[in-house]
Amino acid sequence: MAPHPFDQFSLKEIENSAAFIKAQHPGKTIHIKTIEREEPPKALMVPYLEAERAGKNPIPPPRVGHCIYYVLENKAAAELWVNLDEQKVVEYKELPRGSHPPIDPWEAAEAQEAAFNHPEVIAAITKCGLDSVKECLTADGWMYGCDEEGDVPRYTQLLIYARDPKHNHPDSNMYAFPVPFVPVYDVLEKKIVRVDWCATGSDSDDSTGFNYNTLTEGKNILETCQGNEYDPELVGKTRDDLKPYNVIQPEGASFSLQGNLVTWQKWRFRVGFTPREGMVLHDLSFDGRSTFYRLSVSEMAVPYGDPRPPLHRKMAFDFGDCGGGKCANELSLGCDCLGTIKYFSGNIVDPQGNAFTKKNVICMHEQDDGIAWKHTNYRTDVPAITRRRILVLQTILTVGNYEYIFAWHLDQAAGIKLEIRATGVVSTQYIDGGKHSKWGTIVSPSVLATSHQHIFSVRMDPAIDGYKKNTVAYCDTKTTPWDEFNPKGTAFINDVTYVEKSSTLMADIAANRYVKIVNEGIKNPVSGNPVAYKLHAAPTALLMAQPGSIARKRAAFATKHFWVTKYKDNEFYAGGVWTNQSSKEVGGVQDAVNRNENVRDDDVVLWHSFGLTHHPRVEDFPVMPVEMMNIMLTPNDFFTRNPAIDVPQSTQKFNRSVEVMECRSCHM
Repeated sequence: MAPHPFDQFSLKEIENSAAFIKAQHPGKTIHIKTIEREEPPKALMVPYLEAERAGKNPIPPPRVGHCIYYVLENKAAAELWVNLDEQKVVEYKELPRGSHPPIDPWEAAEAQEAAFNHPEVIAAITKCGLDSVKECLTADGWMYGCDEEGDVPRYTQLLIYARDPKHNHPDSNMYAFPVPFVPVYDVLEKKIVRVDWCATGSDSDDSTGFNYNTLTEGKNILETCQGNEYDPELVGKTRDDLKPYNVIQPEGASFSLQGNLVTWQKWRFRVGFTPREGMVLHDLSFDGRSTFYRLSVSEMAVPYGDPRPPLHRKMAFDFGDCGGGKCANELSLGCDCLGTIKYFSGNIVDPQGNAFTKKNVICMHEQDDGIAWKHTNYRTDVPAITRRRILVLQTILTVGNYEYIFAWHLDQAAGIKLEIRATGVVSTQYIDGGKHSKWGTIVSPSVLATSHQHIFSVRMDPAIDGYKKNTVAYCDTKTTPWDEFNPKGTAFINDVTYVEKSSTLMADIAANRYVKIVNEGIKNPVSGNPVAYKLHAAPTALLMAQPGSIARKRAAFATKHFWVTKYKDNEFYAGGVWTNQSSKEVGGVQDAVNRNENVRDDDVVLWHSFGLTHHPRVEDFPVMPVEMMNIMLTPNDFFTRNPAIDVPQSTQKFNRSVEVMECRSCHM
């Protein structure tokens, strides 16, 4: 069966593309970063999708591979596009100096091996009194967050930790034993270029850096730390009063599948996967009416708030610097998802051009989500009630110390929710025993967890009853003057303003501001308003870095809640294409807004930035309970009544619940 244009590249297509890279550079050493299907131009896809829905058999657009890689002899990064239908290269270009593709696990492993064999690192280990526990030392490979403009060499930095020396268990919580120096590795020169020492004091005695000469030679600095484990094997006894909770669907799931095409409860859409974004939803429609062309999490910036060198460089773009798809977990039954599960896998390439499959990177299942709607006629005491069933599509990323859980929820009333959960282990650094710091929280002896942010960008490419003619509007609740029409001063209205040109918006809680995407050409026959979808946003704090700082320049997307831009093919990344070691956001939403294009009644894209500002607490260690955020898209005058009115009533015969008659029976 031929692949759909929205299907990811197969293993064969990836390796075919890799062969073109090698043929382009005979005799050279290639380090491949990514090979993926370039998304077809929307101008080709829209007629294809319309013909497909009409039951025709349209000719698909060409399968084009987009490849990013290094030619190591030249120390040059390049892009190559190959048309696999015609078996030919269609474009090749080298990246400008200073543009760095993402880091990968192979580079991090290489850096760690080089570090622990380097004389300067060995000397630092001795200085910290760690020779006797050298076998316990390990590292987190970190992106070298840019702190200067200009052409910076391709660096990565290593945060050094130790597994608990008492047992050196491979799954020991190394973040309980941070070591206060950072080796810096030149990725292209393949060498350690220096070792930076970290600040370890309190606010009053350590404002800039660390004087490593104060270390007592041979004294083990980690003696002030103690084990703080999360692995069940190391934690010991767990609770014994939790009874099984089995999600059983005796007749199977309510969804159906044809390849990556999913139909469920009037929804129809395709599940996609890319190495950078991970899970993507394509071509969503409800009851035969289009709603969104594409939904994705575009970027996530994670800046840390300790200004003391060298850890002021801790600023990650987890999607652009690493890759959401590359970091996706392989999910397991009964653990990451419960019930009747459908899994989707993702195809990745290694540096040598070998394709491999990450299994089960997306799980899909149904879930009961409480009551959908209910009303009791108090005159007759007769209730009508329907339970809310949702379809969950979930992926989980492990990016170093943190886990991020992204779940799209589709409901029976045509709503779409994105739930984001953050968990994992907070990134830590060493602090002298008994000291405290305003830059974070002591979460374990001599362990400082720094204050930081996680700022997400969600990209929404709407197709509200059509692919090409949508408008973004913002709606503020306004009071009206005291006059003869408002004699008691109680009146307020919903004031709607249409966005004409590409621009930004901020949330306004006092005005109850919300944003909606409308199709002005189609009116709701009941309200007379244009059909629309409303964004229930997350009006959170945004980037805290000071105006004019490099940190702020390289994450412009994180400075405004809403960005309204005109659609442009392959403009998917809020923070720009090349975020790794960037000093400025290039090709991101700021540049798109600066084009000052018409976005009213046009092919428009809405981006929403929001996030967590995380001041760690002791309870976040040794592993962090999930912290959750939600945004939602709901129909707004899109239908003529509640679209879930036809969902069957909730009954005991259908749901088969069990009443507990005595509390003590719960614990038998």
